[in-house]
Amino acid sequence: MKRLVLGLCVALAGCAGRPAVEPEPHIVRVEVAVPVPCKVEPVAVPPWAATGLKKTDSLEVKVRALLAERRQRIGYERELVVAQRSCQ
Repeated sequence: MKRLVLGLCVALAGCAGRPAVEPEPHIVRVEVAVPVPCKVEPVAVPPWAATGLKKTDSLEVKVRALLAERRQRIGYERELVVAQRSCQ
């Protein structure tokens, strides 16, 4: 029994030395997405056509102002979409 224990100790002591084969260093290339801040000119909010409307203005004036503002908003939204797409 003592010889068996002694043999195991010698065998285990042999495993504690240098490894038989040295691992070779190698370079691994890892591609990682890096977030980049989007630099876009801020889209200026136009002066809306219906802002200056009064209760006393005629119906025709109100309708024309609202139609003009609708066109303004469509143009403004297009500019916002273009700015947002340029960041993708």
